[in-house]
Amino acid sequence: MSTSILPVPPAVAYRSPSEPDRQLLALLERAAGAGAWSFDLRESLLTWSDSLAELLEMPPGVMSTYLDPIDFYAPDFRAQMTAALHLCQTQGVAFDEEVQVVNAYGQRLWARALGEAVRDASGAIVRVQGVLQNLTERRRAAQESMSLMMRLSTTLASITDAFVTLDLEGRFTYVNPETEKLLGRPGTELLGHAIWLVLEETESDRVRTEVQRTLESGRHSEFEAFYGLRDKWLELRAYPFEEGLAVYFRDVTDRRRSQEQLLLLQTSISRLNDIVLITEAGSLDAPGPRIVFVNDAFERHTGYRREEVLGQTPRLLQGPMTQRSELDRIRAALEASQPVRVELINYRKTGEQFWIEMEIVPVDYFSRGQAHWVSVARDITERKAAEDEIEHLAFYDTLTQLPNRQLLMDRLQSALSQCANHTKIGALMFIDLDNFKVLNDTLGHAKGDVLLQQVAVRLTSCVRKTDTVARLGGDEFVVMLEDLGEDPEVADDKSRAVGQKILAVLSEPYDLSGYQHYGTCSIGVTTFSQHQQSIGDVLKQADLAMYQAKAAGRNSVCWFDPEMQSAATASAILNTELRQSLRDQDFILHYQPQVGREGRMIGVEALIRWQHPERGMVFPDGFIAQAEESGLILPLGKWVLETACAQLDLWARRPETEMLSIAVNVSVRQFRHPEFVELVMSIIQQFGICAHRLKLELTESLLATDIDVTIAKMGMLKNAGVTLSIDDFGMGYSALSYLKHMPLDQLKIDRSFVKDVLTDPNDAAIARTIVGLAQSLGLAVMAEGVETEAQREFLARHGCENYQGYLFCKALPIDSLEAFMQGLSH
Repeated sequence: MSTSILPVPPAVAYRSPSEPDRQLLALLERAAGAGAWSFDLRESLLTWSDSLAELLEMPPGVMSTYLDPIDFYAPDFRAQMTAALHLCQTQGVAFDEEVQVVNAYGQRLWARALGEAVRDASGAIVRVQGVLQNLTERRRAAQESMSLMMRLSTTLASITDAFVTLDLEGRFTYVNPETEKLLGRPGTELLGHAIWLVLEETESDRVRTEVQRTLESGRHSEFEAFYGLRDKWLELRAYPFEEGLAVYFRDVTDRRRSQEQLLLLQTSISRLNDIVLITEAGSLDAPGPRIVFVNDAFERHTGYRREEVLGQTPRLLQGPMTQRSELDRIRAALEASQPVRVELINYRKTGEQFWIEMEIVPVDYFSRGQAHWVSVARDITERKAAEDEIEHLAFYDTLTQLPNRQLLMDRLQSALSQCANHTKIGALMFIDLDNFKVLNDTLGHAKGDVLLQQVAVRLTSCVRKTDTVARLGGDEFVVMLEDLGEDPEVADDKSRAVGQKILAVLSEPYDLSGYQHYGTCSIGVTTFSQHQQSIGDVLKQADLAMYQAKAAGRNSVCWFDPEMQSAATASAILNTELRQSLRDQDFILHYQPQVGREGRMIGVEALIRWQHPERGMVFPDGFIAQAEESGLILPLGKWVLETACAQLDLWARRPETEMLSIAVNVSVRQFRHPEFVELVMSIIQQFGICAHRLKLELTESLLATDIDVTIAKMGMLKNAGVTLSIDDFGMGYSALSYLKHMPLDQLKIDRSFVKDVLTDPNDAAIARTIVGLAQSLGLAVMAEGVETEAQREFLARHGCENYQGYLFCKALPIDSLEAFMQGLSH
């Protein structure tokens, strides 16, 4: 073993990567054909991954051969890698080399060696880590490819057929002399041009498509193309290879013309597969024209033998469902000696119906007058069945066989039209299954589909045959009740009875292929009459009522109230305005000072304000709830964090403000976002601020659910140096058993307790308890809403040393805050 540039470790131990990174690391290593190693300079300890051990053909955890990163490399590469490792260890210079490594059996492998230095918080290099990626197969493949190209060049010279090669873009890269003769153009005119541009323009799209399909599939293909320059049909046989396509040309013009002639003949003969029936041109009155000829196809389709029908009239094929209107059209055409085309229901000898498309033309021999009628027909029964099926698919849900949205819209439009002409009242019910997603997620979509089918059956049983039960999609159903009378109260009673019946029926247990399931639903109801404006109004009202039923706790029926529409409209307008203001940057931050025991300013709380273009300054309680519901709190919260950190960066450059901190409120939705921690860390890094100057005020409601996830995220932020505070502490969500495990820095007493701390014994007791709890846990306490000196003295007397409120200063825009701080300094 060569001499190490690093201290030889006293012992080598195997460490597996910790969860949950181990699986991700293993996945990345398998995908790249690589293995990772790390050398701790302080502990002189070399560690590696299972993938690296496998690459070097050593059992996992047993690599006593390797005590130093330099031991991985073949002897004639060690000088190169010694220098690279030395620079990485001493100066932090990363390396990326292609070298040979030696496995446990002494075999050499080509590998890509990457490495970088890892520094601690002070900037000192504490670890060198690297990756070895196996390049042996890649190099072997490159050598084999080169060898193949050499053989291909030799082969090309011996090909006597018209032959070309194309690159991956379909451009000529090689043209042999036979191709030049066939195409009548020198190779210099072809090289670099796409093949579809060289051939006839009308064929260009087809040639392009075939070439691209062959390249994408990697399978050889054969097709024909017309070459207009020389009026030839060419057969192209394309064979993919690594660099593109090898294509053989052959002139198939003569063969193509023969095929065209044969095709014309086959097309003519194919008419004999249709039903042919010839009658004499006799009187149209009973018994009518008599049959004088039928072909074999007639016998096959009708079941009648030729001798059974000759001398009979075509009426023997008619039956009760044969359309009288079409028969009248035929008679009118025959009387006028005009051809006619119809679609007609006929009957086989067995009595089975079948559809035909029939064309009847008169025949006049040598201008001697009409002699016969010739009917040519084809069986279109399958087409008609397909049309019926298509219509069913277009208007019915394939899973439940209920009417779909389109058919519901048609029927609703019809019902509204009837209401406009009468005084009848109808009702529309939106039905949404409660917690259906949970069933799908836990038992699978197959069970969910069975439930939807059973719900469809139960809903249908709750209404009359004249009513409509439809499925809109997912777990949403609609029931339309028509003709509920003319009295609104009676109509409400009837719809209420149906709604309660549906609630009861859908709450009965379901047998989902051996699994018993219990479910409920939420129903929104609206009535419609001649005063209704449009389908959209009715649907919107029922939908709003359904969501109101959801909000009321589910498993209930809710009737539409006009106030719902007003609230929904206002919410939509506010949401639109918020989005526009985010784009227009209409938000600003105000800062309210926070002071310590001696009255010295120690930081501020950032409070967002909305400079509404019409309503002026809007405080958070006027828009934060909507931002939370719509998800806009995420970009809005990101902007607040960036703005606060930018201000911290400015303050850090001035001695008089460098010690100030900024507290930023974080909503539950923000904190729950999977990338919240990464977002905070990236913003801190972006502005280069001291992390502990940023204080995140978390709402106490975070402690209500997912407490383990909350503590884990708080731990990551705390480890990064971010200061953490619980805002509005004492409002009733906290679980004290978890509080002691949280990496907090501060509790913030809610202003509701501070307000009456001097007059309400309960508020005073709560404030003292919070202070005592914080002291016992080693946490700081901040009281917000301090408005009088007496309140401050009470809090200070009981151990609260940090305050925020109008006693000191209200929230100010940054310019006013700077002026306020200047006044303090004087």
